[in-house]
Amino acid sequence: MSNSILTNTSAMTALQTLNATNKSLDATQERISTGLRVSGAEDNAAYWSIATTMRSDNGALSAVQDALGLGAATVDTMYTAMNSTVDVMKEIKNKLVAAKEPGLDRAKIQSDITELQNQLKSISDSAVFNSENWLSSDPATTPTKSIVSSFSRDSSGAVQIETIDVDLAGIQLFDTAGANTGILDSNITIGANVSGANVSDFDISAVTDADLSGLDSLIGDVDAALSSITDAATNLGSIKTRIDLQNDFISALTDAIDRGIGQLVDADMNEESTRLKALQVQQQLGIQALSIANSGSQSILSLFQ
Repeated sequence: MSNSILTNTSAMTALQTLNATNKSLDATQERISTGLRVSGAEDNAAYWSIATTMRSDNGALSAVQDALGLGAATVDTMYTAMNSTVDVMKEIKNKLVAAKEPGLDRAKIQSDITELQNQLKSISDSAVFNSENWLSSDPATTPTKSIVSSFSRDSSGAVQIETIDVDLAGIQLFDTAGANTGILDSNITIGANVSGANVSDFDISAVTDADLSGLDSLIGDVDAALSSITDAATNLGSIKTRIDLQNDFISALTDAIDRGIGQLVDADMNEESTRLKALQVQQQLGIQALSIANSGSQSILSLFQ
């Protein structure tokens, strides 16, 4: 190899090696500082694209969890109110059965029943969460309430959003539109000496021992209403259970997607720390090699002394 003061081949080679080492060192330090081996499309376009899409879907799943939480709270409010309604209806039924006993003051029994009827209306009107009341409502205007339950993407990439639907007609206690389609305000056949139009406003004060047929008919109507309310509570309980199960599934699915994203783009810190140590040594050796290559040109001066 010839010695030249214009071209130092050894220094050029050493410089190229040092630059490559510095570039690798910078990439390793970035992976360590960010925790990612694929932080942008330039690192791995395919993995970055997949990870970006899945992160977006995970954000949508987080919104689904929020919707499920809101839906669960609403259903729980209605379910609690419905259970309380069942208890009140049982008490009304017991009062009516007791009223069949001859010689009782049915006006006083009616006083208790009236308070229980007022309690039914109070429970229904108070079952409100986030301005939603499914028990005192107008199902003709909003027959179904939908709770967002899932977000998915099919094989073609199309987004699908599913809901859990609640039929208000099946759980409505009072019709706020005045159509009397609720369980408690729907018209019933009133028997002898019984006044009123439905379970929530009947009056037995005028019933006499001579004719108790009106009580028999009324007890049957109250029992039928109680059965309908029980079915409605069962329906709400099933929906509540489904929402809880779906919420648990969404939580597990979110974690699984996070793990999948990590497999694609996360850096192996053990591997990166080992690589960092090796590159730091290479950098030091490269600096020394460049220094030796540059000092070689100094030997030419001795030829002119």
